Order: sequence, then C-alpha cells, then structure tokens
Amino acid sequence: MAEPTDSDDQIIAEPLTELPIHTAHRGFYRGFNTRVTIPGKVAVAILIAWVVLFPQAASDALTLANDTLIEAFAGWYVYLVAFLTLIALVLAILPQAGSLRLGAPGEKPEFGYFSWFAMLFGAGIGIGLLTYSTGEPLAHFQTNPETISGAIAPASQANVRPSFVYTFFHWGFAAWSTYALVGLAVGYVAYRRGLPLTIRSALAPLFGTRMSGIVGHLVDIVAVVATILGVAVTLGFGVEQFVAGLDRLGMGEWLMTSDDTASPEAIILAVTLLVGASTLSAISGVGNGIRILSNLNMGLSFLLLAVFLIFGSGLLAMELLGVGLFDYLRRLPELAFMLFSSDGSPVGDALVQWQLDWSIFYWAWWIAFAPFVGMFIARVSRGRTVREFVLGVVLVPSLMGFIWMTVVGGTAIDLELSGIAKGSILDATISDQLYATLSAMLSGPAATLMAGLVVILLMTYLITSADSAILIINTINGAGDDDADRRRHILFWGGALGLVVASMLILGGIDALQTTMILGALPFSVVVALMACSLVKAIVFDVRRKRHGVPTHSEMILAIQAEAEAADREESAVPAGDQPIKPA
Repeated sequence: MAEPTDSDDQIIAEPLTELPIHTAHRGFYRGFNTRVTIPGKVAVAILIAWVVLFPQAASDALTLANDTLIEAFAGWYVYLVAFLTLIALVLAILPQAGSLRLGAPGEKPEFGYFSWFAMLFGAGIGIGLLTYSTGEPLAHFQTNPETISGAIAPASQANVRPSFVYTFFHWGFAAWSTYALVGLAVGYVAYRRGLPLTIRSALAPLFGTRMSGIVGHLVDIVAVVATILGVAVTLGFGVEQFVAGLDRLGMGEWLMTSDDTASPEAIILAVTLLVGASTLSAISGVGNGIRILSNLNMGLSFLLLAVFLIFGSGLLAMELLGVGLFDYLRRLPELAFMLFSSDGSPVGDALVQWQLDWSIFYWAWWIAFAPFVGMFIARVSRGRTVREFVLGVVLVPSLMGFIWMTVVGGTAIDLELSGIAKGSILDATISDQLYATLSAMLSGPAATLMAGLVVILLMTYLITSADSAILIINTINGAGDDDADRRRHILFWGGALGLVVASMLILGGIDALQTTMILGALPFSVVVALMACSLVKAIVFDVRRKRHGVPTHSEMILAIQAEAEAADREESAVPAGDQPIKPA
C-alpha cells in the first residue's frame, strides 16, 4: 500500500518494507525478472536492427521526431530540471530531512571519501569533461545568447566570462541535482526500508505495492532503455576522442576519414577493445575493478590538470573560476527558468535553436543518464546522511567540473586570444580540440606524451562508465540484486551497448546517437518527476514518524546493523596478542 494519510495529531503507520518482485528460480534467467529483462533486451535489439537494416528510414524518422517532439517538450525539460535542483537544495538545508541516514542509525559508509568521490566523478561525467573541457567554452566563446542578440562580439575578450557562465550552467548543479534525486530516491527506500535496489522501488511511497506489477515492470524497462541510450552517447563522444588521440599519436592514417571523423574500422576496433575490457571489469564487480579504475581515473585526471596549471594559463583559470562562480550563482535563478520562444525574427529563431542544441540537449542527456548514474551513486553511498549525500553528489563533482573547465578551457581560449594557437584549436573538431590545445601549449615530444596520457585516461573512463552501466542494468533486471556472478547477461549487455554505439556512429554519426538519446529520455523524465515527489513524501512521513516514535526502518535493516555492531564489539574485545594467526 502507499504511504498512509492522517492528521498531525495521529500516529501514522509504519512504512512499506516489502515490495515483492517476481524473479525466475531456475534456467537461463534464474534470479532475473523476466518481465523486465526480456522486453528490455527485445527493445534494444529492435533498435539495433532498425538502424543497421534500415539506416535511411531510421535517420529520417529520428530527425522528424527530434524536430517535433523535442521543441514541443522544451519547456517541460527546463522546468523539470529547475524543480529537481530546488528540491535537492531544500532537502540538504532542512535539518530534519538532512540528518536522516541511508541505512540503519549509526551505520558507517562502505567507501571512504576519496574512493566515493572518485566513483562519483568517474561514473561517466569524466568522458564528457575530456570532450567538452575545450569544446563547450570555445563554442560559447563564439556563439551564445549574448552574441546572438548582438550585445557582445563573438570570440572577443568581452565574451570570455559569458562563455563560462553557460558552461557552468550546463555542467553544474542541474546535472548533479538530477543524479542526486534519482540516487537518493532509490537509496532511501532500499537502505532504510529494505526495498529492492531498483528504480521502481523509489515510487513505492507514492504507489505502494502496485509497483510490484506491470506498472513497476514498465518503469524498470524504461530505465534500462534510457540507460543504454544515455551511456551510448557518452561512449560515442569518448570513442571519437579516443580515435582522434590514436591519430595524434601516429597510429595510422586509416583511423580518420577525409572529413576528420573516425573511420568505420577505427570505430569497430575501439568499441570492441573498450567494451570488451569494460565487460571483464563488470564481471569483477563494484568493489574490485570499478573501484580500482575509478581511483586510477582520479589520479590521472589530477596529473593532467597539474600539467595545464603549470604549463597553461593557470592564473587566468583561477580568475575565471572565481568570476565564473560569482556570475553563475548570481544568474542561476534566471538561467534555470530561461525559456526562449520564437517571435518570427532571425534572432528569436537563433535563440530557440541555441537552447535546443545546448540546454535542452543537456537536460535530456542528464535525465537519460540518471538511472545509471543515480543507481550507481546509490549503490556506493549506503551509510551517508541525506545532507552528506546531496552536498557530496551535487557540490564536489560540480566544483571539480568547474575547475576542469576553467583550467583546460581557459587555456584554450587564452591560446587563441593571444594568437599562439593561430586558430588551430577553433578549427579542430570537438573530439580533437583537447589534443590541439596540448599541441599549442607544449612542444612536440611533450605534447605527444600528454596526448598519450589523455588516450589512457579516456580508456579508463570509458571502461569505468561502460562496466558501471552494465552492472546497473543487471541490478535493475535482477530486481535489485547486484550479484555480479551473471556472466552471460553481462556479456549480452556489453555486446548490446557496443553495437548501439558502433552502429549509430558508423551509420549516422554522433548526431544520430544524440537524437535517439533525447527521445529515449522523454518517458523517463516523467518517472524522474514522480521519483522526486515520492522521495519528498517519504522523507516528510519519516520525519513525522520519528516525532511520534514510529519506526522508520525495516526490521531486516536493523537486524543486519545489529549483527555488524555485535561483530565489531566481539572483535574489539579480543586483546591484540590473542588475535588468531591468519594463514599465509
């Protein structure tokens, strides 16, 4: 049943602590919810077959859908993401809500801060930052609402600050608030009420045990398809930049076509290598391969950042970070609710198109990415308080992204404004702009060495993103069970993810991937809105339960925590000299 309703002076009932989800007991799908797994596989297989067998028809249909649906729902995306950002802020600020813990009272987090932040950062956002650290500031440096309206000249000194305002807006609180709300909604009911760690459970406070049936199945299927498409876009950007890096390293002219895009052979090779490695990593689970790779990602990222600080425009970057944060926070309320509408003039049409190409694309991308990143964040955040969760998930990765964008993007802009780059960065494709910046900043061998570092960093980020996504998809299909010993299904989703990325890149380019992802995000955006409402309701009722002395945790969660505490007391009670000798 759903959360009960009552007056303030009545003691309300205990929360729902059981959500039965059917899983197969034997056979190939043992432990999986076949009502989700099979339809999800069929939907992805149909998408792949459609694109491969009917590429022109698929391209025409995707373009038509993109031109009509996305423009029609632009306002929905804008106001939804603004709503999610506001809800995240309120939950972190309110003392009663922020002190609630994702787990039993006093439960300790599974991962330390460094590994936790590393996994947050490496869950997929790292790839986007490598591609857009130069690409987005440079794009807004040339075109943004201020230049379109004629207030500021494109590619001028006066346009540097606005370019970072829009960059921060797209990669800041909006993105991470979306992830935080999805992850918090799932983790809250999973770690306090013992419900399955899956998307449908987050809606149980609204719809109760009805989420055990067909409605819940549909929610999880939509989440699986959105995850595949959202991760596919990220991997698509990463694969193109990975191939561009190999070309910079002189690995062969066959890697690139005449129009400076990755060749089909290079795409197939890169996807096979990267998705294959990520599948093997997924088999090893979160605590092994993913954690180790995430820590490696963080270390290599700091090394690359240090190179830009030392040899690039470090002082300018610090200045841009300060003024960028000031401008961003000052204009955030305005930007969050900004919605351009066409007035029939060329300027009005250009503003609408800019918002569709940038803000709406990003909001759809973050929403499509949310089931994967949100579920993954929930998986590694047990034991955190609501406030710790929200502030950690929203502020730390956002600030890291801002630093990254100002250091790398600021250096690229400075090299162009000073004339050192001579247009080589602006003229490069987005997948090659980071390498072009390194070439303009460093001499030959040093630039080649750092290009190699970027290729390695891209490879680790790609592997981390893909294996995390595969693991999360299996968790949703397994009704919240994240047991990694399901190799055949991991292999299927790894292969499906690789086929989606390769087929879309070869037959339609990154634009086809983006269009498909934006359309796939639309149904899940409704789920995200309901998840936010469900989370707020769950927290409000738990605060009232605590006031009336009504339990807010399932007996299973409390029993597990009691056993863990008893084991800790027993271990600490044994004198150091009496500890048993462990075998070599």
